[in-house]
Amino acid sequence: MKRLRVAAALLTGALLSASPYLSAQTVQSAAWPTSSWSQSTLQEQGMDPTALQALLGNLESRQFGYVDRLLVIRNGYVVVNERFDNDYRRISRGQRGPLGCGTDACRDDSEIHPYNYLHPDLHPYYRGRDVHSLQSVTKSVAATVLGAAIHNGAIASVEAPLLSFFDDYDLSGIDPQLRGATLDDLMTMRSGIEWHESDRPFDDTNTTIQLEHSADWIQFTLDQPMDAVPGAKWVYNSGGSHLMSGVVRDATGVHLNEYAEEHLFGPLGIDDYHWKTSPRGFVDTEGGLYLEAEQLAKIGYLYLNDGVWDGDRLLPEGWVEAATDRHVDGVNPQGWGYGYQWWRPDTSGVEVWAGLGFGGQYLLVLPEYGVIGVINSWNVFPERFPGVLRPFLMGLIESVL
Repeated sequence: MKRLRVAAALLTGALLSASPYLSAQTVQSAAWPTSSWSQSTLQEQGMDPTALQALLGNLESRQFGYVDRLLVIRNGYVVVNERFDNDYRRISRGQRGPLGCGTDACRDDSEIHPYNYLHPDLHPYYRGRDVHSLQSVTKSVAATVLGAAIHNGAIASVEAPLLSFFDDYDLSGIDPQLRGATLDDLMTMRSGIEWHESDRPFDDTNTTIQLEHSADWIQFTLDQPMDAVPGAKWVYNSGGSHLMSGVVRDATGVHLNEYAEEHLFGPLGIDDYHWKTSPRGFVDTEGGLYLEAEQLAKIGYLYLNDGVWDGDRLLPEGWVEAATDRHVDGVNPQGWGYGYQWWRPDTSGVEVWAGLGFGGQYLLVLPEYGVIGVINSWNVFPERFPGVLRPFLMGLIESVL
């Protein structure tokens, strides 16, 4: 079994500003990772390596399928950083189905498009770059951009009426109940819009598949019927998440990725990304962002530091607490909670903030322990593997308890 690859701790760097979340076990303050992360070891950061060592062995043996990356950070230090090579050109060869077509399986170039999830030119890495598809972890990042727009005064608050950002759209046929929806309802997946995503297969009966085939994603979502009054019912709704793109565009005058570059990605030092767009040119905030693992982890670190980065506040005071709060409880049989596009899969009495995405994309934050974990995978093919989320989460928890 390969040892966890770690590097000696860097003994220089700027002091971190005090944070209510970072572990009290921090001995040496890490430099802010705007340009790069400081390196340390599990032991130096007070973590027991046993459980993560076992997880690594299972990842290497492909027990959990096609996992591409494992990254663990504590107290601002990278303590585990592993890459796994998967030949998706070979893996996808001859594959064809509702999610797309793989190597040598597409009829012509028209089938090789951004929503072909099986083709190795586009998924999981984008055109040979290191940026990896995040799928619905995108929602958590997009919500963070919206939070930055609130901090900068472009949006008044999450109590703003949802439809006030869509005056340029045809609202004549919408269900009148939607006029009562706020951004808070939208962000917590309680807009009341009827949406069939988690309860349908990946075929034309799935509302999100219909969305991705439509010419105008925002109008498509607004035109859907209502099945509840806003705030009354939680339903996982990727179309609702895409509306964040329209909200930020209307409020700021620029597209969400442009706003992120100035007010989020720029300050965090995220300069390499890819973000898919809808047919009308709006950033795909339901699942279109690609980031490298260390860059995604910066989002988790910003949240660990209460929305402050290297002395500069990027998110409203109180945003992290609100965004990661359990606004809705019991959203699945495991009793998870849900916040502003962030999941709360609390486990073994440990609070967990999570961005989760299709195919095995995970950003996990254990705020009480100053721990961030990232896994990238691409388990979208017919083969079935055990899920890696719970083993990963338990590995992180067991390493600090």
